[in-house]
Amino acid sequence: MFGSKIDLFREEWLEVIFDRKNKSYGAYALRKQSAADTTKSLVYASTVFIALFLAPKIINLISGALPDEAITNQTIEVTVVSPPPVNPDLPTPPPVEPPPPKTDQVKFPPPIVKPDNMVRDEEPPQITDLKAADPGQKTIAGDPNADIVIAGPTGDGPKQAAVVEDNEVYTMISIETQPAFPGGMEKFYAYLRKSVKYPPMAAENNIQGKVFLSFVVEKNGELTDIKVDRKLGGGTDEEAIRVLKASPRWTPGIQNGNAVRVKYNIPISFALAQ
Repeated sequence: MFGSKIDLFREEWLEVIFDRKNKSYGAYALRKQSAADTTKSLVYASTVFIALFLAPKIINLISGALPDEAITNQTIEVTVVSPPPVNPDLPTPPPVEPPPPKTDQVKFPPPIVKPDNMVRDEEPPQITDLKAADPGQKTIAGDPNADIVIAGPTGDGPKQAAVVEDNEVYTMISIETQPAFPGGMEKFYAYLRKSVKYPPMAAENNIQGKVFLSFVVEKNGELTDIKVDRKLGGGTDEEAIRVLKASPRWTPGIQNGNAVRVKYNIPISFALAQ
């Protein structure tokens, strides 16, 4: 049996393979020269790789040997002139007064403020002096050739606050004034006893108990969003909803002086006469 490592490109094997065959055919020459060609290729490739790898270092060595060009530093002198000294004896310029208006205006003159030493020696005004005083409006003459100056408030002026409608549904605990049936809850229970009709299916099956409902008393007193929270069955749930929908309008709940929506919970009892 042949060994596990067989070199088919050795000359002994080539002779065995091409025995009694045309050795002048190109395959024989290629196989025979393949080892030498492979070695030459490796040598050439290694030489090129090493040359490319060392080329930057060689270039740096060559460029480092050359003398550097002289670098000239340019210096620019900047002369800063100091500001002139402030003369403390010079008076402060007066503030610029606005130009007088073109037309005569009627307005209150500005008050005259006097030092304390001038006021301390003066006698307080008497009633007779106040009768002759004129603290009201005075006509101030204007300059018809002056520029027009509009002195007045700027901006968009006062804006009316937006009215936001309160559609929040309050509960019985958080409301200031609770909604109520006209005449009180006794009238409401009387309305239920008068309006509720016992469903025949519930009567035949002896269904008795309470239907727990919830509804919202709107701002106008109307009952909306009527729901059955705990059912009893036998048509009692539908009958309870019908009676609440036909209910007269309630007195709405009050919060901060305004009518608001309030959620109300109530049980309606169904009991057969014994």
